[in-house]
Amino acid sequence: MRDLEDKPALKLTTGFMAEVRLDVEDQTKQTNLSDPAFQQAYQKELTARANALPWDIVQDELKQMKGGFEMVSRNLILGEVQSEIEPTVKQTGSLSNELAAAVIGIRSSLEVSIPLKQPIVAALTDVVHAQNLAQAAKPDIWKDRAVVLTEDQKLTPVVIGIWDSGVDPKVYPKQLFTDPSVRMVVRPQVTTDGKTADLNLTPEMLAKATQNSDPHGLAFDLHSNRVHGELYPLGTAAGRYPEMISLIKGFRDIDASVDSPEAAALNAKMSKLSPEEVKPFIENLELFSNYLHGTHVAGIASEGNPYARLLIARLTFDYHVIPEKPTVEQARKDVIADQTYVDYFKQHGVRVVNMSWGGSLKDVEDALEKNGVGNADERKKQAREIFDIGKEGLYNALKGAPDILFIASAGNSNNDVNFDEMVPSSFDLPNFVTVGAVDQAGDETSFTSFGKNVIAYADGFEVESYIPGGGRLKLSGTSMASPEVTNLAAKLFAIDPTLKPADVIELIKGGLETTSKDKRILLLNPSKSVDLLKARLTPKT
Repeated sequence: MRDLEDKPALKLTTGFMAEVRLDVEDQTKQTNLSDPAFQQAYQKELTARANALPWDIVQDELKQMKGGFEMVSRNLILGEVQSEIEPTVKQTGSLSNELAAAVIGIRSSLEVSIPLKQPIVAALTDVVHAQNLAQAAKPDIWKDRAVVLTEDQKLTPVVIGIWDSGVDPKVYPKQLFTDPSVRMVVRPQVTTDGKTADLNLTPEMLAKATQNSDPHGLAFDLHSNRVHGELYPLGTAAGRYPEMISLIKGFRDIDASVDSPEAAALNAKMSKLSPEEVKPFIENLELFSNYLHGTHVAGIASEGNPYARLLIARLTFDYHVIPEKPTVEQARKDVIADQTYVDYFKQHGVRVVNMSWGGSLKDVEDALEKNGVGNADERKKQAREIFDIGKEGLYNALKGAPDILFIASAGNSNNDVNFDEMVPSSFDLPNFVTVGAVDQAGDETSFTSFGKNVIAYADGFEVESYIPGGGRLKLSGTSMASPEVTNLAAKLFAIDPTLKPADVIELIKGGLETTSKDKRILLLNPSKSVDLLKARLTPKT
């Protein structure tokens, strides 16, 4: 398994905890994991073996292990079973390969992880604390690479599409795009040859895509119906927003394998939940996390750029543990919505669009299973049909806008975006860029997805930006890395508005730098890319 891993850290840590446990069982001739003598021997051996690993390579993985074990509890595991697995089994009467594997993992957690939680947390806490004291804090390489534009440069305004969960327009009053029209007509082109019949898009479906837009962009709900509002309406949940901010940061940090005080506090809270409390707690965190996501991304994309004009293209993400059932009909509606977004971008002069979101074929299969659809073979067939409709529609929409540069996050699944058919991050288009995440020192994060299409890595670790209401928050993820590249692209367009997407991609690639630890990782260098552009614009004598 280690030989199959691409990341240096995973070549050292895959199976690490199980290996230590099995070795201690051999040494002590003891298999009762709750026995005090075994736990003492296990903690001692785990501490020694963890300290022997190269800290500069494995630190993120060990911190992730520590956080995961701090959070795990019997009630949390049973709550996840009750909210996700039991409803599925009751509807289908069977388990897919994935859920069967999950059940095995659950049993392992109950019989191994829970009994060993105390010595594991104690050992990893000692290791992390000792290394933090011995090692100097990682340097921040990004400040010296930053480019800040000023108003006295008299550059060209650039419209940036923030295709995300919505943006609080009050946070960016001087950097908003304003739609000069009150109505637009949309004529979706879902295939490159202009045909729509292949996806059965009826005239009635197309007519529904024509509707008034908001002053600063457009929005669709979860079912791809046109709605109004730059930011997702929280309704009666709005009153909980202030208290949720710290928990949200902890949730995002755990999701991105970041060790932080907020993650530790959330771990402690989640470890004390009753099984019945798990589902509503997780859904509330996801709801509020979605709520602030787009505003945070917009701040990164427009930082240091008074010429940025943010066009808000609001998506509505599902936040439920059991997601809505995917259907062919809904996939076709989603295609219309995607094309409508892109048409709107083209109509209003958008130069670059940030897409910090994505999905995969497996996501569709999982959603079908959770909704009790068919058997495994039937779900695979349905999932492929539904997924391909959405993938083809989005791909052709982006391809049909060659003058717009689209920039997407790779994802936080620590996987190969091409192997897992991630959309849109696996797309290969001349006007498309996929971005992975590194930390403040330029080291690959444990959570970032990767692959041949990931051409650049940017800061996705504890990146500070605005959230709805005007507060500031540090969040981690490839969602934060992607707008770093969008930020650079917008500045290049502002300096030279004659640039085409291919020119900007060339300038971005020209500024990339390798790291000494891993030649796969090509780090963004905005300053170098801007210098390359300025050299082009300087008359030769």
